[in-house]
Amino acid sequence: MKLTAMKIMLLPAFILSFFAFVCGDSKTDQTEVKKDNTTQQQTQQQNTQTQNTQKKTDSMTTKTDTTDSKDKKDSKESNTVVLKTSMGDIEIELNEKDAPLHVANFKKLVKSGFYEGTTFHRVITGFMIQGGDPNSKDNDRSNDGQGGPGYTVPAEIKAGHVKGSIAGARLGDAVNPKKESSGSQFYIVTGEASHLDGQYTVYGKVTKGMDIALKIENVKKDGMDNPIEKVVIQKVSFK
Repeated sequence: MKLTAMKIMLLPAFILSFFAFVCGDSKTDQTEVKKDNTTQQQTQQQNTQTQNTQKKTDSMTTKTDTTDSKDKKDSKESNTVVLKTSMGDIEIELNEKDAPLHVANFKKLVKSGFYEGTTFHRVITGFMIQGGDPNSKDNDRSNDGQGGPGYTVPAEIKAGHVKGSIAGARLGDAVNPKKESSGSQFYIVTGEASHLDGQYTVYGKVTKGMDIALKIENVKKDGMDNPIEKVVIQKVSFK
């Protein structure tokens, strides 16, 4: 009887101990599950942040690449230039081999927009059309043909004058024995000009738009061969 009573007394204690053990494990499992869920959520958040950061980086890279590409495109420089005039376009191929200094100077002026707004201030039928003087931008015709950027370009006399040639205008031998070209003024041959061979630097040739040059040489002009109605060089750009 005493043994049976002890067993009955121990039974509740055993049940309580087992229940505590089971509950304890359950709580532990729930905690671990909660930790696992929290870890997964944190991992997912980190992954999401990483993906967003990557997208932002990719977007910035794409934008930079596009900007670089645009800058490269805008800064493109070739030996072919287009003179957009009020009477049409004239395309010119520059001769860098025979006249590197003249070509480099011409390109520099093109990039700076120097020629925009200047005119063909002297045109002679069957001979040539001349332009590139900044003085021609205003309404005072008396000083046309006397202006420039303030410097000259050393002579590079090699190529001959043929129809379509572009060459550097210059002052006469009396004041310019070295035959240095004007810093900006040029002329395009529209007829016979072989008598200028060996005297002036030719640095390019018209490849398209010669018909426009011929139209320009035939416009009405005043006593100084300056077109009465201005023939304006609106823009010069690389092709």
